[in-house]
Amino acid sequence: MDAPIVVGFDGSRTAGSALAWAADDARRRDLPLRVVHVHEPWAAEHAFGVSASRRTSTEECHRMLADAAERARELAPRTEVSTAVVTGAVVERLRTESETADTVVVGSRGHGGFAGLVLGSVGLGLTGSAQSPVVVVRTPPRVPVGEIVVGYDGSPCADLAVEYALIQARAREARVRVLHGRRYPVMAPHPVGFGPLPLDDTAEVRQRLLIWREKATDVEMVEQIVDLHPVPALAAASRTADLAVVGSRGLGAFNSTMLGSVSHGILHRAHCPVAVVSALRTAP
Repeated sequence: MDAPIVVGFDGSRTAGSALAWAADDARRRDLPLRVVHVHEPWAAEHAFGVSASRRTSTEECHRMLADAAERARELAPRTEVSTAVVTGAVVERLRTESETADTVVVGSRGHGGFAGLVLGSVGLGLTGSAQSPVVVVRTPPRVPVGEIVVGYDGSPCADLAVEYALIQARAREARVRVLHGRRYPVMAPHPVGFGPLPLDDTAEVRQRLLIWREKATDVEMVEQIVDLHPVPALAAASRTADLAVVGSRGLGAFNSTMLGSVSHGILHRAHCPVAVVSALRTAP
């Protein structure tokens, strides 16, 4: 049985956008869709001052999921759609869902988020620890432009990100723009009055990407190497992309860090949905 696209749903605006993205992805890739709501056990069944004859919190969750499933079937009529209410802490339960999911999709902020935050605690906590790729969706789907942008630094996790970008590109008949921001030495000496010089790893990156070109002759791949930090470079590229893909940790991340600075930064600054491919995922 194919692994499903799992979407975390709490009825918020961004969860609705995540549902639409997940339904579209499931339709394109002919995968089942599983709509999951996590019911926290400490939540009261009845709001304070509300009559016990009114619907309980659990009943409201099931009704909300039924409405979400109906919406998903409208968006993807031929897709198998199922729902589940699970009990526990949101990040932990969605992390468990990721163990058997093709992809987990969440909105950038749920009902519990502060208005000034771009990314909520669920998206931030899940992207660094999930077993499957996690897609964070901030805005409603827009007209496709036919390009997937992926950040690449030559690390094993970046290779997993390229793999996922190619899967998405095939499903969308899109091209893949592989963006590499040349690394800067942390403590390297440089002439007085000038900033640090970029390490010229262009040849190494292109050699590694050549392997991917040979594996994916059916997908157009465009290389873009810039002397710019990856976060602003990816943020700029995301303005004209359908999806931005990054690995959860790159070459500069500490081994104990679950989410690297680039993936963390692009989650806050991207103008399109962002897929974070975990280092916990098994390499091809």
